[in-house]
Amino acid sequence: MDKNLLLVLPQNERGFWGKVTRGKTGFVRLSLPTVAALTPADWQVSIHDSRVQPVDYGCKADLVGITAFTAEIPSAYEIADGFRKRGIPVVLGGVHTSALPQEALDHADAVVIGEAELIWEPLFRDLEAGKLQRIYRGETLCDMQKMKIPRRNLLDRSLYVACFNTVQATRGCPFDCDFCAVTGVFGRKFRTRPVAQVVEEIRGFDTRDFLFVDDNICGNPQYAKELFRAIIPLKRTWGAQTSITFAHDEELLDLYAKSGGRYAFIGFESLSEQSLANLNKKWNRAGGFGEAIRRIHKAGINILGSFIFGLDEDDPSVFQRTLDFIVEHRIDAVEYHVLTPFPGTRLFDALESQGRIIDRNWAKYHTGEVVFQPMNMSMEELQNGFYRVFRESYSLGKVIQRTFRSYRGIPSRLAMNWSYRRKARRMPVVI
Repeated sequence: MDKNLLLVLPQNERGFWGKVTRGKTGFVRLSLPTVAALTPADWQVSIHDSRVQPVDYGCKADLVGITAFTAEIPSAYEIADGFRKRGIPVVLGGVHTSALPQEALDHADAVVIGEAELIWEPLFRDLEAGKLQRIYRGETLCDMQKMKIPRRNLLDRSLYVACFNTVQATRGCPFDCDFCAVTGVFGRKFRTRPVAQVVEEIRGFDTRDFLFVDDNICGNPQYAKELFRAIIPLKRTWGAQTSITFAHDEELLDLYAKSGGRYAFIGFESLSEQSLANLNKKWNRAGGFGEAIRRIHKAGINILGSFIFGLDEDDPSVFQRTLDFIVEHRIDAVEYHVLTPFPGTRLFDALESQGRIIDRNWAKYHTGEVVFQPMNMSMEELQNGFYRVFRESYSLGKVIQRTFRSYRGIPSRLAMNWSYRRKARRMPVVI
């Protein structure tokens, strides 16, 4: 007789990212659909998004799996506790669980540390034999040569307003930024799927647009060029996250655009060379940002830029200087983040050793609230500066200015700016 696996995505009501409005959320996260694809065929799998609907603890389930970012982990623990009280075993995984497995074990029958591909099958063998272990840890990283296709058919596509079809071609990042929690799970070794397999998955999409969810799609330039060449005949449009270094390779930049790359999410982080060096991101040369932006725009690619506030060199003047830079260089859309010391990162260890972490309410770790003591401003100055610059960046005048900076790419710029304007208007008005 078939058994039932319930996979749950928890929520974070405090954050500005991925928040559900009007019963809808942004793009599809692939973790749970991928776990569903890894599950033995004699198990019935369902996926529940608790951001949209409350969890039904009375539903039919023989096992519950939950994955969560740090800001979602309090919700994940609450959901896990609710099912365990009813005698249903729970497995927890994800970035936060991998960083703090002992904490997660207080709320789970088992935890998964790292990638699920090498762990999920033996976990189910143990479960069915009545020998479920407490900790499952992959001893190596999966090689990505025969990846399972995520089971998107288990998702309610009406819940997603940004992009339903998401795909992953690579894992890992060749860089090792102090604030990034991703390398703790996916490692620094840059791994790639066979291009033919990625292309075949994209061919199966029923929409023209899609999104790469890779941490750095151009992390291996030669692989990226091969992938982009193979995508050109598909006549699709897409976006991805990439380091700004791709702007210095003309062939790579050209292929990105020709293959349908309409926008690039780029982590500028700071305009200070010293701050970037302190983050172990000194390859990101602030002095060359202007020229890189010019090259990317010339190729017809829109830029979604990301900046972090609260670095040790930042004082209250950083907000206006950053906004002036964005306006001057016509960055197409921008998001800001408060520096956040995620567990498992060198940043967390450094601030912890200095006694500067003030708040351990993980729900606040969504990069929009101050949880540590800044060096050159007060916590209130950092929080209010974040709110103020976000709202000012998405004033109607600045949205119009960015959207109509050129005739090319207006639809993408309009969509990005209008989405971020809605987020900005939810933030407190600071006098």
